[in-house]
Amino acid sequence: MQPVNEQISQLYQTKFGSEPVSISKIPQSGSDRIYYRVEGVQTCIATSNKNIKENQTFLRFSTHFKKSNCPVPEIFAVSADESIYLQEDFGDVSLLNELEKHGHNDHVYGLFQQSLQQLAHLQIKGHENFNYEWCITSQEFGKQAILADLLYFKYYFLDALKIPYDKEKLVDDFEVLSIYLARVDYKYFMFRDFQSRNVMVRDGRVHFIDYQGGMKGAVQYDVASLLWQAKAELPEEWKNSLLEFYMDQVEAVLQSKVDRTRFTSQYNGYVLIRLLQVLGAYGFRGLFERKAHFLTSIPLALRNLRWFLNNKHIGLSVPEFERLLALVVEDEVIHRFEPPKATDETKLLVQINSFSYKTTGIPKDESDNGGGFVFDCRGILNPGRFEAYKQLTGRDKEVKDFLEQNTRMPAFLNNIYNIVDISVEDYMKRGFESLQISFGCTGGQHRSVYAADALARHLRNKYGVKIELRHLVQDAKNWNNKPEVK
Repeated sequence: MQPVNEQISQLYQTKFGSEPVSISKIPQSGSDRIYYRVEGVQTCIATSNKNIKENQTFLRFSTHFKKSNCPVPEIFAVSADESIYLQEDFGDVSLLNELEKHGHNDHVYGLFQQSLQQLAHLQIKGHENFNYEWCITSQEFGKQAILADLLYFKYYFLDALKIPYDKEKLVDDFEVLSIYLARVDYKYFMFRDFQSRNVMVRDGRVHFIDYQGGMKGAVQYDVASLLWQAKAELPEEWKNSLLEFYMDQVEAVLQSKVDRTRFTSQYNGYVLIRLLQVLGAYGFRGLFERKAHFLTSIPLALRNLRWFLNNKHIGLSVPEFERLLALVVEDEVIHRFEPPKATDETKLLVQINSFSYKTTGIPKDESDNGGGFVFDCRGILNPGRFEAYKQLTGRDKEVKDFLEQNTRMPAFLNNIYNIVDISVEDYMKRGFESLQISFGCTGGQHRSVYAADALARHLRNKYGVKIELRHLVQDAKNWNNKPEVK
């Protein structure tokens, strides 16, 4: 089978009449889609995805929304088997990036306003003559889909907490809530994952990506997704004023007045559904798949939910559900997911090494306590087997991309995080001073270097512990290098 890069190059050449200057892989997110930035006479994004149904949905959605003057990417070319397509490049800066860079200032507030203005246009004008048979799964976010989100939260988060409850009463409450929310006044196109990571900012204008999971549904769901995204931590005054602004935009597009009291009540119900759906996702990825990043996101999501429960009302009585939610957001539950943080009194120093089984051997632990961990990376496909990577190391972008996209390194490291975290937390609690962790591969150049750097980053971000990082083979080649201590 022809390599993906060659297929992309051929498709690009057919469309633009010349070969691309470069094709570079973009770091993958949560999906199976693989993105490449292709540069040449026209810079664009190439998407490779074996899920043809998903590709067809995205392509049809994009073509339709483009005709409706929505801020979505133009599709330049599609391969014959529809597994690869070229689309407009909106750059690397998302609305979340702008928020993290500038904080809650007027510039960012203006971008949120612009996002909501364009959202209202896409939802309502994009709904006109839209064929919902194109949708990947459900055509409408109705009662059954709402109930499915509630059960998703129940199975993957609530049940994992092992809080006792009356199953029949809870299911009855779910039924009442799903019926209530399905009877909204405004059903148009629902983006489904409208959050600041999926809003790109280029030259001061916003653009939308990743809407292929959309369907017909309540317009309030997307607004709730954007304004209540836990990572964004928008101030309450922003949430309220931006909701009012959005209702202004809906009225402008519809050219009719909105019952704002009813609209807001229904909006609050969808805020709750969205918050629970996110917790269900975090529970599935974190508690069941044991992916560290999602576990660390749970406390922030729970605090978001707690604030909502204490300050907002959905205008509906669901007693068993309300009782359980109150228990879910208690301090004891939140603290269960919060890792301990190093302080000035923390004595622990974690020494992380990369080494070569062939030349340096396993590094000796010079501390008083000894022990620690040694992980063998040789079960991971070696980038050094390929000519393009032989002169590079695990710190070079090309090697990182290879290990992340073409090997089982992410799963390997995730399991290591789960093991090492137990010792780090226990050592911090007991006042231990030293823990050594070493990664070995054949040459100490690619896999072990990447893994050591990844673990150092994980422990710094999660616990804030002091790290001493040594790459034995690389340090030997650069005699002036000293261990990196942070």
